[in-house]
Amino acid sequence: MKSWFWKGMLAAGIALPALGGAACAGGTDDFGCSNATLKGEYAFGVTSFPLPNGPPGVVNGIKVFDGHGNLTQRDYQGNNNAGPDFSPPGRETGTYQVNSDCTGSMVIDLNAPVPTGSTGVIGIKFVISDGGRHIHEVVSEFTPPGSSAPQPTQTSADDWKVAAEQDNESEFACPLRARRLG
Repeated sequence: MKSWFWKGMLAAGIALPALGGAACAGGTDDFGCSNATLKGEYAFGVTSFPLPNGPPGVVNGIKVFDGHGNLTQRDYQGNNNAGPDFSPPGRETGTYQVNSDCTGSMVIDLNAPVPTGSTGVIGIKFVISDGGRHIHEVVSEFTPPGSSAPQPTQTSADDWKVAAEQDNESEFACPLRARRLG
């Protein structure tokens, strides 16, 4: 009798934490993300390797998401092609779409002043992590300013929410469960 009881307790001790994780995952690809997941200021860093033989490049800057699918950004190119300062406020604009599984895409119009060709367009695919505090990006298509067609590149970027950590601690450890229960 005692042996059966302790075996049952051991089995429950092993199974319950595993079941709790499955309940948090929910068995679905709906992680509760939407355009509203991205709202506010995000600092970013970019590393670019233009193909086939272009020199590597770096960019940093700040994006501002409105929570409704629109964004603006200011950036500074490490090669100083942009001049001595960040791009002017309001020049670089774009749109984004967040899927419920926390993947998404965005298009950024650089709106660079060039005499002919594209003003610069960046197509991006991304994944959101850390409850919307971190965005992992890969450039899916890049048409440089002055160019007439997209150019091959291997470019990645990471964005981090600028707000203080305590501004984002309103969710439980399992945000999906918090939304469903609350």
